[in-house]
Order: sequence, then structure tokens, then C-alpha cells
Amino acid sequence: MADDPRVFLVDDHALFRSGLRMVLVMGIPGLRIDEAASLEEAMRHEGPAPEVVLLDIRLGGLSGLEGVGMLRRKWPRARVVMLSSEATPEVVRQATERGAAAFMSKAGTAEQILALVVPLLRGDAPTPNPPVPPAAPGGERQRLTPRQCEVLDLMCQGLSNKAIGRRLALSENTVRGHVQATLAFLQVSSRSQAAFAARRLGLVA
Repeated sequence: MADDPRVFLVDDHALFRSGLRMVLVMGIPGLRIDEAASLEEAMRHEGPAPEVVLLDIRLGGLSGLEGVGMLRRKWPRARVVMLSSEATPEVVRQATERGAAAFMSKAGTAEQILALVVPLLRGDAPTPNPPVPPAAPGGERQRLTPRQCEVLDLMCQGLSNKAIGRRLALSENTVRGHVQATLAFLQVSSRSQAAFAARRLGLVA
């Protein structure tokens, strides 16, 4: 893997981009991430070429399927991974024919996401939908899930559990569970401490 591996994320949901960014930054030392909310914005990007592009299959404007070929022409060495909540065999076939290297579920855990992206950054063959590894003996802390990263981002903006639930279409009890898991992960006991720790670690702006 390069000393400064680079991923380009194309998704029109800012909260999902923020959550996925946290997962990747926490799991891959030295990773640099560029992002765009649309294919048009990605095509205008003039920075260094990424090793991996994470592309939402359902974008406003030009679709992700249309974008696979465009992005591969722009960055010939990049591996394009399609992001999807669900994908039919026909969609998978079309994307593969256009040059997509792999599919990644938006509902995947942090471990699954990293197990797919890290080998691609090394230039290895993709391992789609890898299994979640069992918990390590002694209760080793797990990484935050993308959903917990979204909750952390909103929590750092000062939103209450009820407001976070409305924003993410989750029940208040579900949000409370994500908040508790996030506090435990960061080894803090309050929301203000969590916000400080998240900013110190570079997890949120």
C-alpha cells in the first residue's frame, strides 16, 4: 500500500459520506479522502488520482452505473467499488461489465468495509462482502459502524437524541443505543467529552 493511500467517495448523502469517512480514517492509517456529491463534481476534481473510488449506484443526475466508465477513463488505475443498499444480479452484471471491481453494501459493518477496501488499496483482488471477524478474546473494542459514525457527527453538532432520530429516521431508543456504544468506544462518559475526543482524533471537523 502507498504511504499516503487515497480514496475518492462519490455519494449524494452528506451524512453517509461523513460516516463512511470516519470508518475509513479510523481504520486505515495515513488515508487521504476526497469526496463529491455527484458524478459531475467528481469529474471536475483536479487533485491526485485515487487508488480506490467508492461510487453510489443511485445518484441524482448521472447514475453510478453511467459513472463507472467515466471515472475509469479519468483515473485508469483506480478500482471502482459500487455502493448500494441493495443490488440485483442484473445491476451487478451491468456494473461489472462496465469495469466495477466490487460491490459494497451500505449496511455493512466497519470490519466488512475495511476488509474490502484495504486489499484494493494494496492492489490485491477484491473480497466482496467479507464475513465479520469474531470478537477478540478479552473484549477488544470494535470499530464504530457507519451508522454510529453518523450519530457521532450529529451529536457533535449538538443535536439531541430525538433530533438525531428524526434526521436519520431512527427511534429515540435506537439512537440512545448508538450514543452509548459511541461513548464506550471513545472511552468517555458524556456527549461533550465525546465531541472533544472526536475532534482531537480528527473524526469530525
